[in-house]
Amino acid sequence: MYIWLKVIHIIFMVSWMAVLFYLPRLFVYHAENKDNENFVKVVKVMEKKLFYVIGVPAFVLTVGSGLGMIFLNPSLLTSGGWLHAKIVLVILLSVFFFHNEYVRRKFERNECNKSGKFFRMYNEIPTVILILIVILVIVRPF
Repeated sequence: MYIWLKVIHIIFMVSWMAVLFYLPRLFVYHAENKDNENFVKVVKVMEKKLFYVIGVPAFVLTVGSGLGMIFLNPSLLTSGGWLHAKIVLVILLSVFFFHNEYVRRKFERNECNKSGKFFRMYNEIPTVILILIVILVIVRPF
């Protein structure tokens, strides 16, 4: 059962990360094309579907399968601080994920005044966190 949870965890983590990379990229385009009414109409639908149809299920299955692996193998919690550090980083990714929904709703109400440049920088946050998580999981430095 543990190995199948790990498979589910990896598959849905990849899906969740795709959302975390792509939704802020849509925000870049949205911010830079606010005056193009037809584009904005389409991108609002894309943002909402990406978050709810792909993002929320991927988030739930990623976190759920991760918790399931810990439940089935609680010794992971005593295997060094790497898992604790990973959990902190996953919490940060979760905050970023739900902040994306906050931003999406602001765009939906035409209230977001952030620039495309801001969202280009914002889009780098999940990349940095993912790099740190991969290092922790593969190297397990402590």
